[in-house]
Amino acid sequence: MPAESGVVFPRTADGTRSTSALGRAVVADALRAVDPVGARSAEHETNWRRGYLVHFRRLVEAGLSPAEAARTIAAGGLASLHDRMRFVRGESEVGLREALDQAPAATPFDTEVVAGSGEPDRELVLPYRGRRLRGEQIVRQLTAWVDAGIIEPSCADAIGRVQANPGWLDLSDVTIVAFGAGAEMGPVQSVLRWGGDVVAVDLPRVGIWDRLTETARRYAGRMLLPARPGGGPLAERAGADLIHELPELIRWLGGVDGRLVLGNYAYADGAAHVRVAMAVDALTDRLLAERHDAALSCLATPTEVYAVPAAAVEQSVQAYEGRSKLRVIRRPLKVVSGGRLLERNYASGADPGICDSLVGQQGPNYALAKRLQRWRATVARAEGRTVNMTVAPPTRTRSVMKNRALAAAYAGAHRFGVEVFEPGTANTLMAALLVHDLRQPSPPREHPWQDEAANAAHGGIWRVAYAPRSALGLAALVGLGGARG
Repeated sequence: MPAESGVVFPRTADGTRSTSALGRAVVADALRAVDPVGARSAEHETNWRRGYLVHFRRLVEAGLSPAEAARTIAAGGLASLHDRMRFVRGESEVGLREALDQAPAATPFDTEVVAGSGEPDRELVLPYRGRRLRGEQIVRQLTAWVDAGIIEPSCADAIGRVQANPGWLDLSDVTIVAFGAGAEMGPVQSVLRWGGDVVAVDLPRVGIWDRLTETARRYAGRMLLPARPGGGPLAERAGADLIHELPELIRWLGGVDGRLVLGNYAYADGAAHVRVAMAVDALTDRLLAERHDAALSCLATPTEVYAVPAAAVEQSVQAYEGRSKLRVIRRPLKVVSGGRLLERNYASGADPGICDSLVGQQGPNYALAKRLQRWRATVARAEGRTVNMTVAPPTRTRSVMKNRALAAAYAGAHRFGVEVFEPGTANTLMAALLVHDLRQPSPPREHPWQDEAANAAHGGIWRVAYAPRSALGLAALVGLGGARG
């Protein structure tokens, strides 16, 4: 497909499609009604690719008081994105909302169904370090994670409730729509194992669909997928391009029956991540408007800015003030680095604290794509929707491990109290939390930050002694040998 087709960035005054210009404008629009000074600061940022970090933090800080400020920021950011992003097909360029009303291409999708041959699994099983944990083994591991600050206590409680109610794993009353169905962190495999129905949307690539159809046939559930009409192997006809085939997808999804759970698990590198995230959100926005019983699901990245509870602050402060090998070298490192290395994570007594774990190497496009998911979750909760948005742990996914700096940092993270998960552990844990939120949805808490903090499995980032960016370089140095190995 041409680079300037499908979901694209808006043109600037000089005719270019600038990701930085969009980022500045959207952050400014989100802040404008709550923090006009912050909005002007974002608009006038001259080096967005490096300077975005402070503005994304400000989006969280400005929304702390009152609670309505956070909802205003979320609604403003979403509205700005939907007003600004464009859709190009041939010679036509329209707004993103208008794109969903365009006539579909001449070749619509057929619906193919892949039915599994297995028996539904009604026991929660958690793969972990070469073992398959069950029953009390899971309870002990959850307790160990809580004690070490790897997950929040509410996360352990939620998983415990799923364990105590194995019937919850029967998802026959819902249909999970997985945008980015082939993602390593998505719930597709677990849902199929438990016998549920999955509507799988991912790129038309044979390798993706060979894996997905094999998984579906092996387990007990059903997988519904869009496919090109005609004969030939299913893997060669399956799939849809979210960025380029919005009109076709909205009509195909309109024919899917049942209560939908709209799950955004799609990922792409660089600017394409914003494009695919906006494509998913456009579909989600339309389907939520048409289906009043639809629910929402997404995974929040641990490398973001979050308000965190006082208990996390207290554990971090205790770790900073306690005795450790790093404490011996902390002062000289801080002096040499001008205070940039091994900075404390929080000021004592902060409630809530601000954990700023944005990673500069991931860039402003990644930050915007993930922030828009949080904004959608905040708005959906305010509308009374069932929402599953959980902070996922740092995980050794392919997309992370191909970045050499992040791979090295992950290899050395354990030295700083952070546990990096394997994909099988992380995606099973997140799928179980999806089940929990569908079976025991909670009304919106007093403040949106509390909803985001609930059930978080952040890998320890929220409770370690040091501000994440101030330890990232050292973790990478420590882990460099391990990453090479």
